[in-house]
Amino acid sequence: MDPALIWILVGLVLLGAETLLPGVFLLWIGLASVGTGIMLLLVTPPFWVTVTVFIVLLAAGIAVALRLRRSDHPRPRVNTPDAGLVGRFGVLVEPGMSGPRVRVGDSDWAARLPRDVSDSPAGTRVRVEGVDGTTLIVRPD
Repeated sequence: MDPALIWILVGLVLLGAETLLPGVFLLWIGLASVGTGIMLLLVTPPFWVTVTVFIVLLAAGIAVALRLRRSDHPRPRVNTPDAGLVGRFGVLVEPGMSGPRVRVGDSDWAARLPRDVSDSPAGTRVRVEGVDGTTLIVRPD
């Protein structure tokens, strides 16, 4: 069997296995193998050149993957405490033993007013400006 076809067949098997197995590690090996096989269809170099081409293609694929991974995509803020609370409005309720509390939606939260705001009475509409642990930082609306 022709070595070029073996390289291409192994690459296609690895690419097929990539669809079944989690991760992305077989993708780069499979693509480098297919690329090496295509190169062997065009020219017939010595074995060491074939191995060098495979390694260079593999390294290039990994470098591209790492560059794409490091690109400045904003990370989604899913399941963070402040993801759904900042910007929402609530109402101050009677303060508890630990300080003011605010009702946002159907939940009561411990609250803290900014230092430049004096105490506000219960029933004051507030806007959530931030989250510090499980304490909401609120400002009267």
